[in-house]
Amino acid sequence: MRKALDLQAELGPLFDITLDCEDGAPIGGEAEHAALCAELALSTANRHGRVGARVHPVDHPAFAADVETLVGRAGDRLAFLMVPKPRDLADARRAIAHIEHVARVHGRGGGLPVHVLIETHGALRDVHAIAALPRIESLSFGLMDFVSAHRGAIPQTAMGVDGQFSHPLVVRAKLEIAAAAHACAKVPSHCVVTEFKDVQALAGAAHRAAREFGYTRMWSIHPAQIRTIVDAFAPTTAEVDEAIAIIMAAQDAHWAPIRHRDTLHDRASFRYFWQVLQRARRTGQPLPVEVTQRLFADA
Repeated sequence: MRKALDLQAELGPLFDITLDCEDGAPIGGEAEHAALCAELALSTANRHGRVGARVHPVDHPAFAADVETLVGRAGDRLAFLMVPKPRDLADARRAIAHIEHVARVHGRGGGLPVHVLIETHGALRDVHAIAALPRIESLSFGLMDFVSAHRGAIPQTAMGVDGQFSHPLVVRAKLEIAAAAHACAKVPSHCVVTEFKDVQALAGAAHRAAREFGYTRMWSIHPAQIRTIVDAFAPTTAEVDEAIAIIMAAQDAHWAPIRHRDTLHDRASFRYFWQVLQRARRTGQPLPVEVTQRLFADA
């Protein structure tokens, strides 16, 4: 956790950090681990305010204590709480209701966003309704638990860097989650790649997640993966250059239709190219000073 915080301090807020109270806590040490996560969120190491935490599932005995510790102590310094393994829409609502209750009691974290890990059959069935909940900010795919929930019907290879993009049941789940998130203007976050030493495989997976499956963020399981993922999700130089040319010309035309390289563009494509420029800024790509001053002066 401290290595990730150090890297975020070096690179800037190009990625979020999720302090893990679920799989990161030893059995019997859940309370101490939650307290450590709250302490890190409150510390000066959280200099960008982009540190969240993953709690235990809502039906786990440690869930309520996790929320009490994290929200009660650090609710105003957490960027989000992540809820894993909801069994359905009712579980997601129950988790949100408890988080909101603790925030009211302590007067902290009143606007704390909630992220949900979709990794059960019921949550996938209800994914569009879960995405529509106002408190939800992001949906993530929990690949390992989703495969395990099929009781051997999906082979172990579907958890690998190649199989997770080809097995029909896994592909279907990824597409449903991405579609639900985009329909509700929420953030779809792609699952991890466990082969963290294979940089080429990681880059390829991140590229496919972004370009083919519609994900706008991706989980890492090791700080060494972060730079590769950020680079894969960033637009290319050519894409940024094209977006700059089109948006500047559109602004000069007062957003009337324009012609660029013998292609007609109007407000529908303007929105797309504006999003390219926003993505470039989020991923730390430098933009010309003129473009920054002209298009992002109020940002």
